[in-house]
Amino acid sequence: MKRLSGLLVLVLMLALLVPGCAAEEGTDGGTDGADSEEKVIIGAALCQTGIQAPLDEPALRGAQLAVDELNANGGILGREVELVAMDGKSDPVTVGNVAKQMLEQGAVAIIAPSDFDFGGPASREAQAAGAVGISPCASSPLYGSAALGDMQFTMSMWNTTMGAVTAEYAYNDLGYRSVYVITDDFIDYTKSLSKYFIVRFEELGGEVIFEDTYTQGQADVSAQLARIKALDTPPDFIYISSYMPDLALMIRTLRESGVTQPVVGGDSYDDPGLFEALGAEYGSEVYFDTHGYMSNDGNPGYEDWAAAYEEKFGEAPEAVWILPGYDVVMVLAEAMEIAGTTDGPEVAKAMEENTFDLFTGELDWSDAASGHEPNKAAALVKLTGGVPEFLGWKIPEKLPAP
Repeated sequence: MKRLSGLLVLVLMLALLVPGCAAEEGTDGGTDGADSEEKVIIGAALCQTGIQAPLDEPALRGAQLAVDELNANGGILGREVELVAMDGKSDPVTVGNVAKQMLEQGAVAIIAPSDFDFGGPASREAQAAGAVGISPCASSPLYGSAALGDMQFTMSMWNTTMGAVTAEYAYNDLGYRSVYVITDDFIDYTKSLSKYFIVRFEELGGEVIFEDTYTQGQADVSAQLARIKALDTPPDFIYISSYMPDLALMIRTLRESGVTQPVVGGDSYDDPGLFEALGAEYGSEVYFDTHGYMSNDGNPGYEDWAAAYEEKFGEAPEAVWILPGYDVVMVLAEAMEIAGTTDGPEVAKAMEENTFDLFTGELDWSDAASGHEPNKAAALVKLTGGVPEFLGWKIPEKLPAP
């Protein structure tokens, strides 16, 4: 495959050299100015409020920064880019409705929420309209062409990768042999993440002592705690597939009750709110994999990018979800430039046939017949005293079958 590297850095460097040229944002998250028929309109059906907002709202800011930089350097195909954002409100029906509305208003691509349950409706509307749909961070293997259509993608590594990376690190690098698994059964993301972690850990020879469940919002982990404490032999570590806000409560409760085993999980752990809630007292021996790392260790161009972000928003970037939001727009821009059109089928073909070098790592999608599986490394992170430490980019030795 042809490798497309350097465009991201070039766009950023040029944008920093041409201050004040970015289009002004309108109240809907888009831009004001020329006739909309002359613009490349990208619709963001992201959830700015509700339970999905901690992932989607930062991604929206990343997308806004990318649009500013593109417009400062000629836009896409010589046309101004307009980002139209409508709040999906963490409701699948609303997400689908706003995606449909933006497509009817001329959007040529849709950015969908970072979860299959919330993002799927937006991608289905995009597919029906003949447009590319792409999620910044939806990691379920359901998020691809098989379930959603041949123009639908996710930027994220699937949970097959995310589960396998931590399973292999726990078994091979940390030497752990037994695990107690707690799965939040509220959404597909948390259920499938545990599934693929377990498959790979057991393939390696690890023992799953017990598979427990939890439901987001119950705010009570006493039953799970009692079962852990009743074990004759404690596990080497605990795998918790959940997300904020209950994730912090779960880990704190375990630690406060004397359960000191390391805790391992996925990208939902990459949340400043979790780091703060655990703090120095409870935020150690926590391992997770995620989409990137916010320093030059994760990407050599990070400091310049962060400076541009701070200039736009008046504060330093605080959440990793900003990075894939930025990358989504840059991937769409590259693919449209390659295709020479904003036409959905041609843009999807360019996305399938090329490799992209991004802030969230190198990305190579399979073709539609193979599900648009994202071939992508995960960033492995350790939390010590509430402070994250980058352990490196990891690709699993073996992927579980999706």
